[in-house]
Amino acid sequence: MIFSICIDSIFGGMDSLAALEKVKAAGFRTFEFWHWQERDMDALAARAAELELSCSGFCTKSFSLTDPGKRESFLSDLKESIAQAKKMGAVFLITQSGNDTGADRSYQRQSIIDGLKAAAPILEDSGITLLLEPLNGKIDHPGIFLESSGEGLEILNCAGSPNVKLLFDIYHQQITEGDIIRRITSNIEEIGHIHCAGNPGRHELDSGELDFGRIFKAMESAGYRGLAGIEYFPAQEAAMGLKRLRETLS
Repeated sequence: MIFSICIDSIFGGMDSLAALEKVKAAGFRTFEFWHWQERDMDALAARAAELELSCSGFCTKSFSLTDPGKRESFLSDLKESIAQAKKMGAVFLITQSGNDTGADRSYQRQSIIDGLKAAAPILEDSGITLLLEPLNGKIDHPGIFLESSGEGLEILNCAGSPNVKLLFDIYHQQITEGDIIRRITSNIEEIGHIHCAGNPGRHELDSGELDFGRIFKAMESAGYRGLAGIEYFPAQEAAMGLKRLRETLS
């Protein structure tokens, strides 16, 4: 499994350019992050090139798919995000459903589908993949609309674009629904990326109840050839945790 290190979670609070140096020093070659609009993207792209690091992806500028009144803004923000992704050489962008607006659930679900359908030609022209990420509302994201990977996959099926796929966050889905290996391996073609953290606590991968070695082997056997996004909050010194990750799971 090839790892993509999330510099915002692993090196939270650190200057982005310094975080890239830490990624390189830890022996990894791929990174990702959350919000591009908070960064000097020209400087980030230049430093990544100097260090021979590749950026896998980052988040779109806004998450507002549940509200059709915000669709034009979402699409405009998506175009901006695509331009930044091309600057970084990134292959994907991450979005979420947005919060439950209080409207009828089927109405909000259709709004997500319609928003993704509207985004599809923009994405297909750019070659960028948009990843829809369900989150857990129980602990980390109260009020989020989309929690279930199953519902996410149904939405993607309705959207019907090869450039819109699921981001399966193992930490979030363990909290929301469990049954991780079966859910991933039975939907492997629709999963464009995964995120990883130990549960409970969202710390190092070997810190909780999940056997990531077994999960990764099952994914690879099922044909997954994507990256594993490492998106935990360190409970110990970051370099130590990354060293153990590389030694035990690479």
